[in-house]
Amino acid sequence: MKKFLLTKSVGLYLNLLSYVAPAKAFKIAYKFFSHPRDGRLSKENLSAFLQSAEHETLRLDEHDIQTYRWAPNQSAANEKVILLAHGWESNSWRWEKLLPHLLQVGFTLVALDAPAHGLSSGKEFNVPLYVSFIDLVAKKHQPQIIIGHSLGGIAAAYYQFRHPNHPLQKMVLLGAPSDFSVILKNYIKMLSLNRKLHQAFEDYTLKRFQIEIADFSGQKFVSGSQLKGLIAHDEQDTIVLYKEAQKLASGWKNATLISTSGLGHSLHDEELNQKIVAFLLEN
Repeated sequence: MKKFLLTKSVGLYLNLLSYVAPAKAFKIAYKFFSHPRDGRLSKENLSAFLQSAEHETLRLDEHDIQTYRWAPNQSAANEKVILLAHGWESNSWRWEKLLPHLLQVGFTLVALDAPAHGLSSGKEFNVPLYVSFIDLVAKKHQPQIIIGHSLGGIAAAYYQFRHPNHPLQKMVLLGAPSDFSVILKNYIKMLSLNRKLHQAFEDYTLKRFQIEIADFSGQKFVSGSQLKGLIAHDEQDTIVLYKEAQKLASGWKNATLISTSGLGHSLHDEELNQKIVAFLLEN
Protein backbone atom coordinates (compact mmCIF):
# COMPACT_ATOMS: atom_id res chain seq x y z
CA MET A 1 0.00 0.00 0.00
CA LYS A 2 2.83 2.40 0.89
CA LYS A 3 4.56 1.65 -2.40
CA PHE A 4 1.32 2.28 -4.30
CA LEU A 5 0.78 5.63 -2.59
CA LEU A 6 4.40 6.65 -3.17
CA THR A 7 4.15 5.75 -6.85
CA LYS A 8 0.95 7.72 -7.34
CA SER A 9 2.39 10.67 -5.40
CA VAL A 10 5.39 10.77 -7.72
CA GLY A 11 3.05 10.64 -10.70
CA LEU A 12 0.91 13.49 -9.34
CA TYR A 13 4.02 15.61 -8.77
CA LEU A 14 5.25 14.99 -12.31
CA ASN A 15 1.85 15.77 -13.80
CA LEU A 16 1.69 19.11 -11.99
CA LEU A 17 5.30 19.88 -12.86
CA SER A 18 4.63 19.19 -16.54
CA TYR A 19 2.50 22.35 -16.73
CA VAL A 20 5.05 24.71 -15.23
CA ALA A 21 8.36 23.04 -16.15
CA PRO A 22 7.65 20.39 -18.84
CA ALA A 23 11.30 19.73 -19.69
CA LYS A 24 12.17 19.10 -16.05
CA ALA A 25 9.13 16.89 -15.55
CA PHE A 26 10.05 14.72 -18.53
CA LYS A 27 13.69 14.51 -17.46
CA ILE A 28 12.64 13.10 -14.09
CA ALA A 29 10.05 10.76 -15.64
CA TYR A 30 12.59 9.44 -18.15
CA LYS A 31 15.19 8.91 -15.43
CA PHE A 32 12.77 6.73 -13.44
CA PHE A 33 11.97 4.84 -16.64
CA SER A 34 15.51 4.25 -17.91
CA HIS A 35 17.77 4.06 -14.83
CA PRO A 36 17.77 0.55 -13.30
CA ARG A 37 17.77 0.38 -9.50
CA ASP A 38 18.96 -3.21 -9.30
CA GLY A 39 21.21 -5.58 -11.23
CA ARG A 40 24.61 -4.07 -10.46
CA LEU A 41 27.55 -6.31 -9.55
CA SER A 42 30.77 -5.74 -7.65
CA LYS A 43 34.11 -7.19 -8.77
CA GLU A 44 34.90 -7.95 -5.14
CA ASN A 45 31.73 -9.97 -4.60
CA LEU A 46 31.17 -11.88 -7.83
CA SER A 47 29.45 -15.23 -7.51
CA ALA A 48 31.52 -18.38 -8.03
CA PHE A 49 29.58 -18.92 -11.25
CA LEU A 50 30.76 -15.63 -12.78
CA GLN A 51 34.24 -16.03 -11.34
CA SER A 52 34.56 -19.30 -13.27
CA ALA A 53 34.30 -17.45 -16.60
CA GLU A 54 36.99 -15.85 -18.70
CA HIS A 55 36.45 -12.10 -18.29
CA GLU A 56 36.96 -9.42 -20.91
CA THR A 57 35.90 -5.77 -20.95
CA LEU A 58 35.20 -4.27 -24.37
CA ARG A 59 35.05 -0.55 -25.09
CA LEU A 60 32.32 1.20 -27.10
CA ASP A 61 32.71 4.99 -27.18
CA GLU A 62 32.49 5.98 -23.49
CA HIS A 63 31.04 2.64 -22.41
CA ASP A 64 32.68 -0.41 -20.87
CA ILE A 65 31.01 -3.71 -21.79
CA GLN A 66 31.65 -6.60 -19.42
CA THR A 67 31.69 -10.02 -21.06
CA TYR A 68 32.03 -13.55 -19.69
CA ARG A 69 33.11 -16.63 -21.65
CA TRP A 70 32.80 -20.30 -20.77
CA ALA A 71 34.38 -22.93 -23.04
CA PRO A 72 33.15 -26.53 -23.29
CA ASN A 73 35.18 -29.63 -22.57
CA GLN A 74 37.95 -30.20 -25.08
CA SER A 75 36.38 -33.51 -26.09
CA ALA A 76 33.14 -31.86 -27.20
CA ALA A 77 32.65 -32.23 -30.95
CA ASN A 78 29.59 -30.04 -31.26
CA GLU A 79 30.98 -26.63 -30.42
CA LYS A 80 29.01 -23.54 -31.40
CA VAL A 81 29.02 -20.08 -29.88
CA ILE A 82 25.93 -18.82 -28.06
CA LEU A 83 25.49 -15.20 -27.01
CA LEU A 84 23.41 -14.64 -23.87
CA ALA A 85 21.56 -11.36 -23.24
CA HIS A 86 19.85 -10.84 -19.87
CA GLY A 87 16.95 -8.52 -19.09
CA TRP A 88 16.06 -5.45 -17.03
CA GLU A 89 17.56 -5.11 -13.53
CA SER A 90 19.44 -8.37 -13.96
CA ASN A 91 22.94 -9.40 -15.07
CA SER A 92 24.82 -12.37 -16.51
CA TRP A 93 24.37 -14.34 -13.29
CA ARG A 94 20.81 -15.16 -14.47
CA TRP A 95 22.24 -17.82 -16.81
CA GLU A 96 23.67 -19.96 -13.99
CA LYS A 97 21.01 -22.69 -14.27
CA LEU A 98 20.90 -22.93 -18.07
CA LEU A 99 24.62 -22.72 -18.73
CA PRO A 100 25.68 -26.21 -17.49
CA HIS A 101 23.20 -27.81 -19.93
CA LEU A 102 24.69 -25.86 -22.82
CA LEU A 103 28.30 -26.56 -21.90
CA GLN A 104 27.59 -30.26 -21.53
CA VAL A 105 26.71 -30.61 -25.21
CA GLY A 106 29.65 -28.57 -26.45
CA PHE A 107 28.50 -24.99 -26.80
CA THR A 108 30.80 -22.07 -26.02
CA LEU A 109 28.89 -19.45 -24.03
CA VAL A 110 29.45 -15.71 -24.13
CA ALA A 111 27.35 -13.48 -21.87
CA LEU A 112 27.38 -9.72 -21.59
CA ASP A 113 26.15 -7.30 -18.97
CA ALA A 114 23.73 -4.75 -20.39
CA PRO A 115 24.26 -0.98 -20.10
CA ALA A 116 24.02 0.12 -16.44
CA HIS A 117 23.86 -3.52 -15.32
CA GLY A 118 26.31 -6.00 -13.85
CA LEU A 119 29.87 -4.76 -14.32
CA SER A 120 29.13 -2.76 -17.48
CA SER A 121 29.30 1.01 -17.23
CA GLY A 122 26.62 3.66 -17.45
CA LYS A 123 23.51 4.82 -15.63
CA GLU A 124 20.95 4.63 -18.43
CA PHE A 125 19.52 1.54 -20.13
CA ASN A 126 17.82 1.65 -23.50
CA VAL A 127 17.36 -1.07 -26.11
CA PRO A 128 19.22 0.65 -29.00
CA LEU A 129 22.29 1.07 -26.78
CA TYR A 130 21.99 -2.55 -25.64
CA VAL A 131 21.88 -3.60 -29.29
CA SER A 132 25.09 -1.65 -29.90
CA PHE A 133 26.67 -3.61 -27.05
CA ILE A 134 25.40 -6.89 -28.53
CA ASP A 135 26.68 -5.98 -32.00
CA LEU A 136 30.20 -5.29 -30.74
CA VAL A 137 30.32 -8.55 -28.77
CA ALA A 138 28.88 -10.48 -31.73
CA LYS A 139 31.50 -9.06 -34.09
CA LYS A 140 34.21 -10.38 -31.79
CA HIS A 141 32.76 -13.83 -31.03
CA GLN A 142 30.63 -14.56 -34.15
CA PRO A 143 27.80 -16.43 -32.37
CA GLN A 144 25.53 -18.74 -34.36
CA ILE A 145 22.85 -18.54 -31.66
CA ILE A 146 21.51 -15.79 -29.40
CA ILE A 147 19.37 -16.31 -26.32
CA GLY A 148 17.63 -13.33 -24.74
CA HIS A 149 15.52 -13.09 -21.60
CA SER A 150 12.88 -10.37 -21.12
CA LEU A 151 14.22 -7.06 -22.49
CA GLY A 152 17.28 -9.01 -23.59
CA GLY A 153 14.86 -10.86 -25.85
CA ILE A 154 13.53 -7.81 -27.61
CA ALA A 155 17.11 -6.51 -27.84
CA ALA A 156 18.09 -9.77 -29.56
CA ALA A 157 15.17 -9.44 -31.96
CA TYR A 158 16.09 -5.82 -32.73
CA TYR A 159 19.75 -6.78 -33.21
CA GLN A 160 19.00 -9.37 -35.91
CA PHE A 161 16.64 -6.87 -37.56
CA ARG A 162 19.11 -3.98 -37.58
CA HIS A 163 22.14 -6.06 -38.55
CA PRO A 164 21.04 -8.38 -41.38
CA ASN A 165 24.60 -9.58 -41.99
CA HIS A 166 24.73 -11.19 -38.54
CA PRO A 167 26.14 -14.73 -38.25
CA LEU A 168 23.06 -16.03 -36.40
CA GLN A 169 21.24 -19.22 -37.33
CA LYS A 170 18.90 -19.55 -34.35
CA MET A 171 17.35 -17.30 -31.70
CA VAL A 172 15.67 -18.14 -28.38
CA LEU A 173 13.41 -15.57 -26.70
CA LEU A 174 12.48 -16.21 -23.06
CA GLY A 175 9.71 -14.18 -21.44
CA ALA A 176 10.29 -11.44 -24.00
CA PRO A 177 7.98 -8.49 -24.66
CA SER A 178 6.95 -7.67 -28.20
CA ASP A 179 5.69 -4.09 -28.30
CA PHE A 180 7.61 -1.28 -26.65
CA SER A 181 4.37 0.70 -26.66
CA VAL A 182 2.99 -1.79 -24.11
CA ILE A 183 6.02 -1.28 -21.85
CA LEU A 184 5.59 2.47 -22.01
CA LYS A 185 1.82 2.33 -21.45
CA ASN A 186 2.35 0.17 -18.37
CA TYR A 187 4.80 2.72 -16.99
CA ILE A 188 2.44 5.59 -17.77
CA LYS A 189 -0.41 3.70 -16.10
CA MET A 190 1.66 2.81 -13.03
CA LEU A 191 2.42 6.48 -12.34
CA SER A 192 -0.89 7.78 -13.78
CA LEU A 193 1.05 10.21 -15.95
CA ASN A 194 -0.88 12.62 -18.12
CA ARG A 195 -1.07 12.77 -21.89
CA LYS A 196 1.44 15.62 -21.97
CA LEU A 197 4.18 13.42 -20.53
CA HIS A 198 3.12 10.45 -22.64
CA GLN A 199 3.55 12.56 -25.76
CA ALA A 200 6.94 13.74 -24.50
CA PHE A 201 8.11 10.11 -24.45
CA GLU A 202 6.85 9.64 -28.00
CA ASP A 203 8.61 12.79 -29.24
CA TYR A 204 11.86 12.01 -27.43
CA THR A 205 12.06 8.48 -28.80
CA LEU A 206 11.55 9.66 -32.36
CA LYS A 207 14.08 12.48 -32.03
CA ARG A 208 16.79 10.47 -30.29
CA PHE A 209 16.43 7.02 -31.86
CA GLN A 210 14.71 7.87 -35.17
CA ILE A 211 11.94 5.37 -34.59
CA GLU A 212 8.25 5.68 -33.76
CA ILE A 213 7.31 3.87 -30.55
CA ALA A 214 4.50 2.12 -32.44
CA ASP A 215 7.09 0.69 -34.84
CA PHE A 216 9.37 -0.56 -32.07
CA SER A 217 7.86 -4.00 -32.09
CA GLY A 218 9.45 -7.41 -31.70
CA GLN A 219 6.64 -8.82 -33.81
CA LYS A 220 7.77 -6.59 -36.67
CA PHE A 221 11.45 -7.30 -36.04
CA VAL A 222 11.00 -11.08 -36.43
CA SER A 223 8.41 -10.96 -39.19
CA GLY A 224 10.08 -12.41 -42.24
CA SER A 225 13.12 -13.54 -40.27
CA GLN A 226 14.82 -16.63 -41.68
CA LEU A 227 16.21 -17.61 -38.28
CA LYS A 228 14.90 -20.72 -36.60
CA GLY A 229 13.30 -19.59 -33.38
CA LEU A 230 12.12 -20.79 -30.01
CA ILE A 231 9.82 -18.64 -27.88
CA ALA A 232 9.15 -19.68 -24.29
CA HIS A 233 6.69 -17.84 -22.08
CA ASP A 234 4.74 -18.59 -18.91
CA GLU A 235 0.99 -18.19 -19.12
CA GLN A 236 0.94 -16.67 -15.61
CA ASP A 237 3.78 -14.21 -16.21
CA THR A 238 2.73 -10.96 -14.52
CA ILE A 239 5.81 -8.97 -15.63
CA VAL A 240 5.47 -9.56 -19.38
CA LEU A 241 2.05 -10.90 -20.29
CA TYR A 242 1.69 -14.12 -22.27
CA LYS A 243 -0.02 -12.34 -25.17
CA GLU A 244 3.33 -10.70 -25.97
CA ALA A 245 4.72 -14.16 -26.81
CA GLN A 246 1.69 -14.83 -28.98
CA LYS A 247 2.40 -11.64 -30.92
CA LEU A 248 6.00 -12.72 -31.50
CA ALA A 249 4.94 -16.20 -32.59
CA SER A 250 2.29 -14.90 -34.97
CA GLY A 251 4.84 -12.93 -36.97
CA TRP A 252 7.65 -15.49 -37.04
CA LYS A 253 6.99 -18.44 -39.33
CA ASN A 254 10.15 -20.34 -38.34
CA ALA A 255 9.51 -20.17 -34.59
CA THR A 256 7.95 -22.55 -32.09
CA LEU A 257 6.12 -21.29 -29.01
CA ILE A 258 6.52 -23.23 -25.77
CA SER A 259 3.92 -22.32 -23.13
CA THR A 260 4.67 -23.03 -19.48
CA SER A 261 2.61 -22.70 -16.31
CA GLY A 262 3.82 -21.70 -12.86
CA LEU A 263 7.37 -20.73 -13.80
CA GLY A 264 6.75 -17.00 -13.69
CA HIS A 265 8.87 -14.49 -15.54
CA SER A 266 12.24 -16.08 -14.71
CA LEU A 267 11.47 -19.37 -16.53
CA HIS A 268 14.05 -21.28 -14.50
CA ASP A 269 13.17 -24.94 -15.05
CA GLU A 270 15.09 -28.13 -15.80
CA GLU A 271 12.54 -29.46 -18.28
CA LEU A 272 12.48 -26.19 -20.19
CA ASN A 273 16.28 -26.07 -20.21
CA GLN A 274 16.34 -29.53 -21.79
CA LYS A 275 13.85 -28.40 -24.45
CA ILE A 276 16.04 -25.41 -25.24
CA VAL A 277 19.09 -27.66 -25.65
CA ALA A 278 17.12 -30.06 -27.87
CA PHE A 279 16.07 -27.16 -30.11
CA LEU A 280 19.64 -25.89 -30.36
CA LEU A 281 20.92 -29.33 -31.35
CA GLU A 282 18.42 -29.70 -34.19
CA ASN A 283 19.86 -29.47 -37.69
